[in-house]
Amino acid sequence: MHKCNLLLHCGAHRVPREELPRVTMPRRTATWQPIPHHDLLTLVESTLPRYGMRVIEQAHAVTHDGMRYFGLLQIANGSNHADYSWVLGLRNSHDKRLPAGLVLGSQVMVCDNLSFHGEIQITRKHTTGILRDLPGLVHDAVSQLSNNWHRQDRRIERFKDTELTSLAVHDLTIRALDADILCGSMVPKLLKEYREPRHPEFRPRNLWSYHNAMTETLKGNLGMLPARTQRLNVLCETFAGRN
Repeated sequence: MHKCNLLLHCGAHRVPREELPRVTMPRRTATWQPIPHHDLLTLVESTLPRYGMRVIEQAHAVTHDGMRYFGLLQIANGSNHADYSWVLGLRNSHDKRLPAGLVLGSQVMVCDNLSFHGEIQITRKHTTGILRDLPGLVHDAVSQLSNNWHRQDRRIERFKDTELTSLAVHDLTIRALDADILCGSMVPKLLKEYREPRHPEFRPRNLWSYHNAMTETLKGNLGMLPARTQRLNVLCETFAGRN
């Protein structure tokens, strides 16, 4: 079975799920209420079956001091594809630096690339009332997954049907730089990934191959990945809409 590939961030290391409850949590204050990492995970896991979804793989990481948590859940709903799947990204912190959050994404099965999407994402600061509000926020996010699942299917098919010329690749890359999707030092890697794809699935000269070359280039920083790939999706959707 395919394994989730968790991109580690800022010294985080991968841990088994059963270690999450052992992470020490700081005491709450009058205005700040941290929540255990495993409580956020358990809430999401218990919500998915109510909407006909199940977790088929998961991966988790914490920083060395346990203060920050990152997780990925690969999910299925009975209508899945051989070349990509859905993932939910989770994050939490005990150091007041990150809110509790959840974002929808997709994972390309052949190369473990991740792309996060902006249609469904929740964040909640660790202020008083988080334990009251978070279950409703998670339910609202998960309830939207079905419609967005089909929307993402259509998006990927549109990318596959959009052929690219060399001029179009150059134009997209300049636009990606302008949109802060990547920095100048990443351009050689991006072009190499696109021109010499390491997987035969991405040999067609189309927008899907370019999208995957870009997500391959962006690997390595989970903290920045959601915002970058959300902007990438907007860029590619705009281009596909013009063609």
